[in-house]
Amino acid sequence: MEAKHTLEYTPTELMIVISAREIEDGDLVFAGVGNPTLGALLARMTHAPSSLIATESGCIGPSPKRIMLGIGDNAGLENCIALGSLWRLFSDQQRGFVDIGMVGGAQIDRFGNLNSTAIFGEGDYFTPAARLPGSGGANDIANCAKRTVISIPLERRRFLEKVDYITSPGFLTGDDARRQAGLPGGGPAAVITDKCIFRFHPETKEMMLVSVHPGTTVEDVQKEVPWKLLLADEVTVTPPPTAEEVAMIRALDEDGIYTGTGLKTLTFDRYIEMLERSLAQFSE
Repeated sequence: MEAKHTLEYTPTELMIVISAREIEDGDLVFAGVGNPTLGALLARMTHAPSSLIATESGCIGPSPKRIMLGIGDNAGLENCIALGSLWRLFSDQQRGFVDIGMVGGAQIDRFGNLNSTAIFGEGDYFTPAARLPGSGGANDIANCAKRTVISIPLERRRFLEKVDYITSPGFLTGDDARRQAGLPGGGPAAVITDKCIFRFHPETKEMMLVSVHPGTTVEDVQKEVPWKLLLADEVTVTPPPTAEEVAMIRALDEDGIYTGTGLKTLTFDRYIEMLERSLAQFSE
């Protein structure tokens, strides 16, 4: 049966859906809290029921029917296969057990290197214009996962010829640089934005435009990228979310904690109420 598509979706919801579509059935997914876990949950509920989620707390294979607000909250531990430690999870990742990692950042360059450490401006690492949260587990994911999916809004201030600081390596300077540096993982497989999807040229490892979202043109994308875009042989239009996919996202994040501005007004009581509603809906 052909899926029913809907025009009623936001750019954030579209990015979550595209991230979910990158997950294959049977994948072990290292997903951070927020939109990455929404994408991982959506994949489990749709086309990849045998995929497993791993969270930074050391939890392997939770099967929640509710959004995760933190890596250690109860929703992120429900029906898990194993509950180990952060150390054990990252050790297993270094051994190559993670199939796909979901990461983001403040800046990205044409070879998929990410910066989430500092914006230099007129300064440098020691005197930056802005100090950012840093790596967390993103560097480990980018180094070791078999493939990495990057989610980042398409904005000229974020897409640079060269990032100010490499927090999470992509393909470094392109070509064979990643292998020569001894990085074990496969590197970025896709860059998902609110306007388009990029992948990487198989030889030069340069970011390559493969798909534009409905209502967006190649020219619109080029305006936000400071280098001349490398285009795939055929730049397609991204399939929109199905009505089912959008409904699932909104049921999981009913108060818009990650897909909207709900985090600003979140209270403990409202969060518990939302979790209970979500659990009841998906348990029917």
